[in-house]
Parts: sequence; structure tokens; C-alpha cells
Amino acid sequence: MSDAFLYAAARTPFGRFNGALAGVRPDDLSATALTGVLAKAPNLDPSALDDVVWGNANGAGEDNRNVGRMAVLLAGLPVSVPATTVNRLCGSSLDAAIIASRTLESGDADVVVAGGVESMTRAPWVLPKPDRAYPAGHVTAVSTTLGWRLVNPAMPKEWTLSLGECNELLQEKFSISRERQDAFAVRSHRLAARAWDEGFYDDLVLPTEGLARDEGIRPDTDHGRLAALKPSFRPEGTITAGNASPLSDGASAALLGTAAAADRIGLRPLARIAGRGAHAVEPQMFGYAPVEAAERAMRRAGIGWGEVGAVELNEAFAVQSLACVDAWGIDPEIVNTRGGAIALGHPLGASGGRLLGNLAKVLCERRERWGVAAICIGVGQALAVVLENVADGVNRG
Repeated sequence: MSDAFLYAAARTPFGRFNGALAGVRPDDLSATALTGVLAKAPNLDPSALDDVVWGNANGAGEDNRNVGRMAVLLAGLPVSVPATTVNRLCGSSLDAAIIASRTLESGDADVVVAGGVESMTRAPWVLPKPDRAYPAGHVTAVSTTLGWRLVNPAMPKEWTLSLGECNELLQEKFSISRERQDAFAVRSHRLAARAWDEGFYDDLVLPTEGLARDEGIRPDTDHGRLAALKPSFRPEGTITAGNASPLSDGASAALLGTAAAADRIGLRPLARIAGRGAHAVEPQMFGYAPVEAAERAMRRAGIGWGEVGAVELNEAFAVQSLACVDAWGIDPEIVNTRGGAIALGHPLGASGGRLLGNLAKVLCERRERWGVAAICIGVGQALAVVLENVADGVNRG
């Protein structure tokens, strides 16, 4: 079997809910990310793309009807380029990269783009169809922005709690204080702001609709400001708008290929996809699922935590991120060194692609060989990917 390599990554800035990207359709965001990542490989003939695998969590509005294929057409690629859209909620674009890597390894493709999109601002309200014609009562429109909607009554109530309440349960289980969560959030904002100031994101992020930077970063965030925020889900709870990821809009893309496709792509690969892991738990404990997903990915890569030099863990909530880092027993300083989703944003279907792009660049920057990208997923799942830095000069002893 062939190995699968990451050759390039690109994304839009991540916009705030109802912010700078609110007027941009998700299929247009997708086309921007797809065009941007292909622009990094100018020698690649777009007709040589074997497939496009795109992630999307909602798919209830302008991102319906296979938004991956819409992106291909809107980007002006040859109509012969196929595309599919996958939905694993928050893990959708990481799942897209996993699917693409397996396709490459099996020999079914040589060059694939994986990515994902979410416009949480533009996610529509939906109405269920009535059970019978001409119902007399009122009908409620349900938001598709985030969380459960049109819940099956057969589902146990403890499985269908809000994401915030689920993480308050996680906080109770592991006794992770409000102070630790707020400190984690402050770190995320400060590292993200520093990374932008130092130019880390300059070649990863495509200015879009006049937005050049991630819109949710607050460089002046401090412990006092976060401590003043009221809990969002329980009167005496610990989770606030400041220590959880915001609703966001954005898209990401990654160019993947085999070693044999390097000449065709015209680039040297950045990293090898060395291991993959998926795991599931009780839906209300979804925030803890990355613990085992990462362990599985590392076992398949043949490495342990002692060899890992960088971790990109999606910060859905500070509490679940801290629970995972504690369980792994790793140095927190190797985690999200360029900021995380609390600051950068979390457009559901796009976040996995951001993690991969960040991780590959951090590995090269720090000259580390192994890195892990992991993400929790609503309804009790998680995904993880191990990347091996294949740049020259990395210690492989």
C-alpha cells in the first residue's frame, strides 16, 4: 500500500457569528478554501484531482446538495473532478482527510483534496412536515446552528442534553475548576494573537471578504474579564462564553497525495498521515472521547506520548480540553501552541482541516517528528490523526 502525505493546507479566516463572513454562503466559502489550497500547487493540473472529500455538519441550508461538489463547480474546476460530502459533525473535515488518506493508501487515487465548511450564521431554521394535512396547531421553527434538533422521542434524555450541560457533567466528574478553565482560555487568546503577530498564519489563511485575521481573537482577554462572565448553562456552573469556543463561519482545505504524485503536484510533502483513530462514548461524555481516539491513532502509528512533540486539540470547551490533556499526562505546553478554537473559532465542519494545517506547520517550525490532531464530536465521538514530519533535517533516531 502507498503512504498518504499532506502537501499543503489553507483556510479562510474564521469569522464570528453574524460577523464579517455572515454574508458569504458556505458553498462560496468552500470554493475559496479549495481554490486557495490548489493555488499553492500551481503546477498541478486541476483535472488530475481524483476526488474532493468535503466535511459539513449541518447541511440544512445553502450547504445542501453535496456542498463539496458545489465547491468544485463554483471554484471553476473541470466538471470531471468528482466530490463527496461527509458529516461527522465537528469532526467532518478531519473525517474527510481520513477518508482521503485511506483512498490514497489503497491505490484508488493519487491526489485528493479534503476539507470542510460551516456557516453557523447562515444555518437556517427548519420546520418538520406535519403528520397529517392541515394541522390546527402552531409549528415551531428549529435552529440548525448548533446542537440537537427534531429529537427522536426514543432517545434517552441524558443523551440529548445541551453541549454545555454535557460539559458541566464532565467538569463535575473530573473536578476541573472555573479558574483552570478561564486560564486555559486566556492562554488560547494570547497564543493566537502572538501567532498572528509573528506571521505564523500568513501562509495558511486566505483573506476573505475583507477579513484578513480570525475574528474572534481578543488579545486583551485576561483572568479578571473572564471571571466576571456569568455561567451560560447553570446558575452556579463553570462554563461561560469566555471559556468555550464561539459560533463561527469558515472553511478549510488540505491537499493530499501519494509520494508518487509529488512531481505532478509540484511540491514536497509536509507530513505523512501515520495513524488514525476513532472512538465513541456515551453521548453526554463526548468531550472526553479524544482520549482514546488519540491512543488508537498512536498505536497504529507505532508511537507513544513520549515521542509526540506537538498536539492540536480542538478546544470545543476548556473543560473538555483540560480533561483530555490531564488524561494523556502530557506537557500542556506542547498543546495548541499557536492558539486554539476558543480564540480562533470553531466552524464545525472546517475545524479538523485547521487542526491538520496547524499541526503540520508547527511540526516543521519546531523540528519535531510526531504530532497528534484530535477533535471531540457531539453525540459521543472523537477522531484523531498522527502526522509524521517528513521535512529534511528532522531527527529520526
